[in-house]
Parts: sequence; C-alpha cells; structure tokens
Amino acid sequence: MGRLNGKLAIVTGANSGMGMATVEALADEGARVIMLCRSEKRGREALAKLSEKKERQLELMLCDLGDYASIRSFAAGVKEKYKRIDILVNNAGFIALDRQETKEGLERQFGINHIGHFLLTTELLDLMGEGSRIVNVASGAHKTGKIHFDDINLTKGFNVIKAYSQSKLANVLFTRELARRVKERGITVNCCHPGAVATNMGVDRETGFGKTITGILRPFFLTPAEGARTAIYLATHESVKDISGKYFYKCRIAKSSKRSKDPELAKRLYELSEQLVSANK
Repeated sequence: MGRLNGKLAIVTGANSGMGMATVEALADEGARVIMLCRSEKRGREALAKLSEKKERQLELMLCDLGDYASIRSFAAGVKEKYKRIDILVNNAGFIALDRQETKEGLERQFGINHIGHFLLTTELLDLMGEGSRIVNVASGAHKTGKIHFDDINLTKGFNVIKAYSQSKLANVLFTRELARRVKERGITVNCCHPGAVATNMGVDRETGFGKTITGILRPFFLTPAEGARTAIYLATHESVKDISGKYFYKCRIAKSSKRSKDPELAKRLYELSEQLVSANK
C-alpha cells in the first residue's frame, strides 16, 4: 500500500466498468486520481461511490473524447493545476452497431477510441517525464483490424467489427510509435488486451439496447476488476518500469498481429492522426 503516494494519475472512462476499477486500485495505492468522464451525472455518482472510502484522493473532470475542443479544454485545466502527470490510463472505449460520427465528423469508434485518446495524450505529454507511464487499453480485436487509409471514416461498407477492430489496431500502433518517440524522455507506453469483460460498453444509454445480451453473458465474462488487472499492473508494477512499446495480456507480453508491429504503418497512422487533430485547431 502507498506505492503511489504523491503521484498523479488520470483515467479515462472512469465512471464505470474497468475505468472505475482502475481508479479504485490506483487511489488505494495512494495516487491522486483525476476521473475523466463525459457525463457529469454518471461521473458524480461514481465519485460519490468511490469516495465512501475517505482516504481516496479523487477529482472529477469532464471531457468528451469525441470533441477536440473539450479535450483541449480538459488538458488546459490539468496544466493550470498540476505540474506533472505520472500515470495516464486511456481506458474509455466506444462501440456501436450503427455508424455514428464525432463532432469533427470522424467515424465515432475510430474518433473516440483512437483519435480522442491520441489528442488527449499528446496534449498532456508536456506534463510527463522520466518515470511517467502511459497505458492504452486495446483489445484482441486488433488482430482482425486494418487501417482503412482510403476511407478512414468507413463511409462505404460500414460494419461494427470493421470499425471496432480498426480502432483497436490503431491503439496498438499508436502505442508502438509513441513509445519510440518518447523513449529518450524516460516515458513508457504500453497497451493491453483486458479479455472479455462484462461492462456497459455497447449498451445504448438512451434505449437500453444491449443490456439483455450483456446480462445473459455476464456469468461467462471477467469482472471489470479482473479485466482492469493488466492495465493496473502496467501503471504500477516495478517489473515493467523500463518496458515500453509492448502489448500485454494477463500481465505478460503477448503476441500481437503482424500489422500491429509494422513500424511504417505506425508512423503513417501517427502522421495522419496529427493531421486530423491539427485541422480543427
């Protein structure tokens, strides 16, 4: 206990599921944790629940990862208040059966799962240095993924698997390229596959669609705490403090797809991501 005393962590998608479990674990190790949430109502409910343990140092900050202005405003707010970030866990995830778009017109799964976290991370990098850790929650779904550079927003032939796997491959490629770029600064960047976890991701908040399926399958899934274990390990454990640019599963380096290891593909995606976020500055 207390391994993270004096350290600042940020967790995205912090109001439920694996995000909430990650916040709990980091706070119980002594870190001050900023809970990045899109919904004020759900964020406040999660904060109240987690704050029942009085010694936890928690702070709620709102941010919509599908809106560049919201991300930049969040980053500016953190920079005003803090001088250093020790841990950033990019946990938030979005999945939908129908094609949706972000405020900037990006296909929403790619726009939130990758571009939103890309912009958030690059905006906060100035506050990171020797010993800081970035953890991206990816997925085994990256193995069927392809980056559709000719139609990145999937305007033709959209389907949920194509969209989700593209966004998750992007998470792994971003991890590898960012790790290369920040290596000299002593910042580590790793990603992980959490396993099949019963969370609210994919449940339509308005209609409740997906709740029944999730409920039926829940006994066969990992709990959010079990799913968050590898991300927490990467964020805290001494044994991985010098490891960077890797893909983990069950707290071990795991095999990722051939595409996810292509340095040219990773560089191309990073450069495209830079173009996309700079277009709306």
